[in-house]
Amino acid sequence: MRDPAGAEAPTRSGRGVPVVELRGATKAYPGGVHALRGVDLVVDEGELLAVVGPSGSGKSTMLHVMGTLDKPTSGTVRIAGYDVSTLSDARLSALRARHIGFVFQHFHLSAGRDAVDNVADGLLYAGVPLKERRARAREALAAVRLDHRRAHRPNELSGGEKQRVAIARALVGRPTLLLADEPTGALDTASGEVVMELLHQLHASGTTVCVITHDNGIADSLPRRVRFRDGEIVSDVPARSTARTARTGGPEGGTS
Repeated sequence: MRDPAGAEAPTRSGRGVPVVELRGATKAYPGGVHALRGVDLVVDEGELLAVVGPSGSGKSTMLHVMGTLDKPTSGTVRIAGYDVSTLSDARLSALRARHIGFVFQHFHLSAGRDAVDNVADGLLYAGVPLKERRARAREALAAVRLDHRRAHRPNELSGGEKQRVAIARALVGRPTLLLADEPTGALDTASGEVVMELLHQLHASGTTVCVITHDNGIADSLPRRVRFRDGEIVSDVPARSTARTARTGGPEGGTS
């Protein structure tokens, strides 16, 4: 079996292939800066987790590596079972479009386009005809409770509504994994609570959701917390239902 880009599909065991698997992942920059230091992380299908840490801890680099937006200096990264180092740029782009949705702190919406077209743009590189793109965009907007605002442009939407449009755009491609980078960082408290409620609902419907945040309150509200400091995982506290053992072997530790 092959994926949409033509790469051989990974063999699946009865338990299934992890959505994300990092083994010994490092990321170094000129000048001796090490953003990631031998990170091991497995995210299974259907998990809801936080990657939490202070600025400079490596969590944003982690998001870029998990999202295949950047390659590790060393180590192995597998997304939905595919070793990303073996894929051409075209196949990597296809894998990203098929399996990963992104939500960022800043919404990155096109000012001159209404909500439907902003969401439909999430399918631009998936080979979906315009009529179907817009139909799926309307469905995605309904899923984030914005069907009544679909004709509005970004300047007519509140911050919370813009973020919900961005979430709909991430979901319109029906990804395996949703990566949310500080999704409440630009929002007031009430709007942030709506966005987090929506992420919980998406997880309940079967989407694997990873929230990258510096906010300990948000992290503590999620079933699994992976804490970063100085490019390393200092604790990994699992959801009880998964019976995953923290890789540090001890209680939750570290400050952020």
